[in-house]
Amino acid sequence: MNDDTPQILHKPLIGITADAEDEGGYSKFPWYALRRNYASAIARAGGVPIILPHEQDLTSEILGAVSGLVVTGGFFDVDPALYGGGSPHETIKLKEDRTQFEMSITRAALERDMPVLGICGGQQLLAVVLGGTLIQHIPDEVAGALEHEQPNPRDEAGHEVIIADGTLLKKIVGAGRMNVNSAHHQAVKDVSGSMIINARAPDSVIEGIEAPGQRFCLGVQWHPEFEIDPGDVRIFAAFVDAARK
Repeated sequence: MNDDTPQILHKPLIGITADAEDEGGYSKFPWYALRRNYASAIARAGGVPIILPHEQDLTSEILGAVSGLVVTGGFFDVDPALYGGGSPHETIKLKEDRTQFEMSITRAALERDMPVLGICGGQQLLAVVLGGTLIQHIPDEVAGALEHEQPNPRDEAGHEVIIADGTLLKKIVGAGRMNVNSAHHQAVKDVSGSMIINARAPDSVIEGIEAPGQRFCLGVQWHPEFEIDPGDVRIFAAFVDAARK
């Protein structure tokens, strides 16, 4: 083969965790939900998105089929009992079946050293899996906090984040700051020894984490699937590229 011949990159299958809703709205029976831009962002980055049902008994089979895992956000919280957080704040909303499945599949993916990308609530769950803790309600714990549940549309920026030097995130996005959207009332509080903080908001709230000991393990508190900042596209590109290897 001539060295100038273009190389065709294979498209890795990427598992994306879905949200779950009780009966009502779309169906009279329980149903799964996922915003389309999660899948579109993966497809544009060169991956093949597949939405994962919450079948915990099939975790091994699912991970045997996919090459990367995206843990998504949603209108729910990680149970404080899972990280020693004490009594639940009055704002806490639980989806126990979803959380149990995501904890199981995320832990198993990390054991396989499979690329993992946690987004918003997915970052919070990733932090708990790795031994970290969460702030249950930012306005109650962070003095002078920004509006992390931004009032403007989610496809617009809500604030910026400052990215730490020497991190995987900084290497990926190639910038020290990003404009991001913000749709969360919780955040990572403390990280374990296997994690480092790679981004913070101007009010000091943790906006990004990563696990240097893993092949690719990145969490971001915002929603890069909206592709508000050039760095968002680069995050998905780097994740899919890691899943090819």
